[in-house]
Amino acid sequence: MTELIVDVDAGVGRITLNRPHAINALSLGMLRGLLDTLRAWADDPSVESVELRGAGERGLCSGADVRGLRQTVLDGGDFMEFFRVEYALDALVGAYPKPYVAHMAGIVMGGGLGISAHASRRVAYPDSRFAMPETIIGFEPDVGIPALFARAPGETGTHLALTGTTVGARDGVLVGLADEIDGEAEPGVLEASREWIDECYAGDDPAAIVARLEASSHPDARAAASEMRRRCPLSVAVALEAVRRAASMTLDEVLAQDMVLAEHLVPGPDFIEGVRAQLVDKDRNPRWTHARVEDVSRREVLAAFGE
Repeated sequence: MTELIVDVDAGVGRITLNRPHAINALSLGMLRGLLDTLRAWADDPSVESVELRGAGERGLCSGADVRGLRQTVLDGGDFMEFFRVEYALDALVGAYPKPYVAHMAGIVMGGGLGISAHASRRVAYPDSRFAMPETIIGFEPDVGIPALFARAPGETGTHLALTGTTVGARDGVLVGLADEIDGEAEPGVLEASREWIDECYAGDDPAAIVARLEASSHPDARAAASEMRRRCPLSVAVALEAVRRAASMTLDEVLAQDMVLAEHLVPGPDFIEGVRAQLVDKDRNPRWTHARVEDVSRREVLAAFGE
């Protein structure tokens, strides 16, 4: 079965991600096919616009095939080739010269947001579920999404980056991951939570953020702290730094930053362990390099950025 279904009809270039059994998780072959197709269509006068969809009932795209990526690292392969192709694709989507419509039905997470949230028109649906869950696998929210999180209202983007919280269509529109909703979606939760989110996530110190969340009188804030404690401490600290830096960056600059972070984090022990715990052995019991975010030094965070 082909992983991409591509056709042109009445001036519309249609791309369907076709790995429904894996919620259309992106393989390197899919990324190459997408990049080649979009480059060709950019100069093709018979293609006036592009539409992206996912096959199956579960969602547009669950993200990158990180199990395969982990195995490439363990086998000593060129794991950075995946990111070189993926981030080039994300940059092309963000600068595409023709209307590019992403139909963001169902699960749209991780790398799935990279190929859709930078589109010129982003359509959410009542069943849309958005997340950047990378801190649970020892990575950071990449594919240029820190550029959007940094510009989300208040600290809502910071909350999503650090905790990997999944949100629905209305919250996806609120934080800038989507433009519109096709259908009647349930009310969002982020706007009603702005007071504690903006208060607790202020500043550049991840340990202080966790402390404020844990001391908050709001049960949702304490739940966010508990969720953050489950996640890779180094990833949480790096994710906060990435979002803060992204506030003054273009999409291309954020993708360049993501490239540096990928080269540092992906071959590291936390990524290997995080993917093992979540997706390989599925014991949900990762043994991180650091016990707590308070144990992550500033030097280690800067090293992830090549400094």
